Amino acid sequence: MARPLTLLLVRHGQSEWNAAGRMQGQTPDVPLTALGHAQAHTAAADLARLRPGALISSDLLRAVQTAEHCARATGLPIVCSPALREQGYGELEGLPSRDLWNRVDWTDPHWSAPGGESLAELHARVQAFLKELAAEPPADVIALVTHGDTIRAAQAVVAGLGPDALPAVTPHNGTVTRLELIV
Repeated sequence: MARPLTLLLVRHGQSEWNAAGRMQGQTPDVPLTALGHAQAHTAAADLARLRPGALISSDLLRAVQTAEHCARATGLPIVCSPALREQGYGELEGLPSRDLWNRVDWTDPHWSAPGGESLAELHARVQAFLKELAAEPPADVIALVTHGDTIRAAQAVVAGLGPDALPAVTPHNGTVTRLELIV
């Protein structure tokens, strides 16, 4: 009999590169701003009220710093997974985001920057992670601390949609998005 697995996707708080308008992708060492820590603290309090039984985070610094707030609020240990990283933007990482609108084909899910990852590859990575998680869930309610594009990919996977149908709206920094995955 199918049962729901509740996923609580927490988008990391504002990072220094979010504030500066720089493309982050999988750059590993971008920390949260003071506002980002405040957002993470608020998200952690919201998360604690939802009583997750496991806490898994992207291994990128901005997500780990957010997960640390979540761990303090929930009492759960953090398990890190590179499968929850943001979409990789390769050689575009670190550049001002506003300069990329004419360089990136946002409409093609198979486009990627040199050294980067396409939306189709992100979708496949997230789909494989969720399939593995559903096969052996560590709890019925799982908190996943991650990134905007990764959350959009998870939303598409759970809805049975492909990489060409990711939601257009990215959740705000420091918010919790609830998804029900039937396993």
